Amino acid sequence: MNTENFWFAFGLTVFAGLSTGIGSALAFFTKKTNTKFLSASLGFSAGVMIYVSFMEIMVKSNASLVAAFGDTKGAWMAVLSFFSGVLIIALIDKLIPSYENPHEIRRIEEVKNGKAVPDPRLVRMGLFTALAIAIHNFPEGIATFFAGLTEPELAIPVAIAIAIHNIPEGIAVSVPISYGTGNKKKGFFLSMISGLAEPVGALFAFLIITIFFNGSDIPNSVFGYLFGAVAGIMVFISIDELLPTAEEYGYHHYSIYGFVLGMAVMALSLLLFI
Repeated sequence: MNTENFWFAFGLTVFAGLSTGIGSALAFFTKKTNTKFLSASLGFSAGVMIYVSFMEIMVKSNASLVAAFGDTKGAWMAVLSFFSGVLIIALIDKLIPSYENPHEIRRIEEVKNGKAVPDPRLVRMGLFTALAIAIHNFPEGIATFFAGLTEPELAIPVAIAIAIHNIPEGIAVSVPISYGTGNKKKGFFLSMISGLAEPVGALFAFLIITIFFNGSDIPNSVFGYLFGAVAGIMVFISIDELLPTAEEYGYHHYSIYGFVLGMAVMALSLLLFI
């Protein structure tokens, strides 16, 4: 693993995390949610993440674990690492009550309809949504950072995919805070803060790597497990968050077209690196 890529990996993580501010800015400056664009974009993001998880990241995970443990045990370990990543993000999702779900659809129009009257319930919902998004973003930051350190050519499309999926999360924080307080700047600020959990996750990952491996190469066993877990996290996020959210915006075919296009773009980008 090349720790010289630290600033590249960390910069991608910051970009992905702070894209929650893009969603908040949309709520700040525009009058209507572009639901067709968001449906297609979220589908695109899911396509990128699912394709790269199965076609590239899991392949590398399997190869590393086979090298460490042999064909049979290595293959089993790759599968277990994948589902451990799924379990980690599923547990995080389970711990967040549904009424505070960070992926509940919010539209920019909600903050435009009528005069914003202070509403403590909306403020509370927005604060809990910001906290929930921060919790979700922490492992996403680890995944993006680890990809940036180990596979820079994969990290850029992964970071873009996560950034796209963070845009409606920014709306989800900004709308209730802006409407509940009558202060759009406060909604923008809190959405940006929630996105900072991703670079915090990146720093946590780097700290663990530094403590346990002192900057040396990660053993094949650990490398393979981490890659498998990252793939599991990304696939779960795509199936549990991105595709359902794209569907909820009301444009089924746009989300599917975006999904297929995302896979095609990811496939082409991987072919160009052969």
